[in-house]
Amino acid sequence: MEQPGSRHISNEVCPFNNSKFVQITREPAFLAREGLDGPSLIEWMGMTQEDFSRRFKNSPIKRTKRRGLLRNVAVALGNWGAPEAVPALAIALNDEEPLIRGHAAWALGRIGTEAALQALRGREEVEEDAWVREEIALAFIGA
Repeated sequence: MEQPGSRHISNEVCPFNNSKFVQITREPAFLAREGLDGPSLIEWMGMTQEDFSRRFKNSPIKRTKRRGLLRNVAVALGNWGAPEAVPALAIALNDEEPLIRGHAAWALGRIGTEAALQALRGREEVEEDAWVREEIALAFIGA
């Protein structure tokens, strides 16, 4: 099993990971769009449908839909594990999309602070979706 902080040998020997082979593209289609070159995941967690539609107009990200993007954002925030993500994830527990609520619950369980657990307790009392209730229960176990 790999130890935290260790590197795979393939990362060290692969010629494509060597900076002398990297070429920055000038192709406009591959450049970061304005406002998307360093977004804050915490900010994105609060993205409304209108924000999503406006920001990703004519972008392939629209195929994931807002719920797919915010599911991934919740997973990234849970893996990050920083307490600063708790307020945004707590708000996401009230999203209309069960997919977002369930992944926000998972992320809060990963973070596991008292504020995260308190947010989960509050949602546990009112959640109607069976899958989201299961995610909340599992979040308490994992915390």
